[in-house]
Amino acid sequence: MAREKKSRSNGRRSPLAAAALIGIGLLLTGGVYAGATAAVAATSETSAQTALTADDGQKLFQSNCATCHGLDLQGTDNGPSLYGVGALAVEFQVATGRMPMQHQDVQAPQKPVQFSHEQILAMAEYVQSVAPGPDFPEEHLLDGGGDVAKGAELFRINCAMCHNVAAAGGALTEGKYAPDIMDTSALHMYAAMVTGPQNMPVFNEMNLTPEDKRDIISALLYQQNEPAPGGQTIGALGPVSEGLFVWIFGIGALIAITVWITAKSN
Repeated sequence: MAREKKSRSNGRRSPLAAAALIGIGLLLTGGVYAGATAAVAATSETSAQTALTADDGQKLFQSNCATCHGLDLQGTDNGPSLYGVGALAVEFQVATGRMPMQHQDVQAPQKPVQFSHEQILAMAEYVQSVAPGPDFPEEHLLDGGGDVAKGAELFRINCAMCHNVAAAGGALTEGKYAPDIMDTSALHMYAAMVTGPQNMPVFNEMNLTPEDKRDIISALLYQQNEPAPGGQTIGALGPVSEGLFVWIFGIGALIAITVWITAKSN
């Protein structure tokens, strides 16, 4: 009996070993669970980014745009029809924050964007599927690799009378204005020329070929990346801002010097 008890005693496991096994099991289980959770979250996030379709765009449009543009894009008293505007116009207007408008005015100003990039593309796809129009251009038209000199000449001929020769924008009639385009992306430059937003005319291929548009975009991108050779541009608004500077600071300084000399002589 004593020998049998001793044999059983030697065969028992230590309580510490059991605790260690339980701890290892818990660690392995926790690691597997954490890895699975991260994988599911990553998959869900990817799906959320790629799952938006024209149907999702229709829902977004009906919730945010149909009040002015109509449920069927036919337009209302508060907004124009969207038939024929295409995906490119939708992306331009929504991605620059011009749409949805806060209130009716002579012009839709830029403001913070209210939708994600995926939502904007979904709405653009929906409008393109219902009322086809200008679509996104080929990538090479936006690469900035065109003829900069020719593009600058075309810009001066076709665009500078509104946007200023320095692309700094300018005032139009009745409170309207041509915006500063020195921070505009290549896609939105192309979209503006093709779709004619706000007061801008449409430049079709009879006015400017795709390669002409590429040259203009290349010139503007070059200008965006180049420092001003004359130092401070004073807004690059030409004689208005420059003349104001001369009157306030130049003539003001002359008057101050004259007063000082007179006071000193007295």
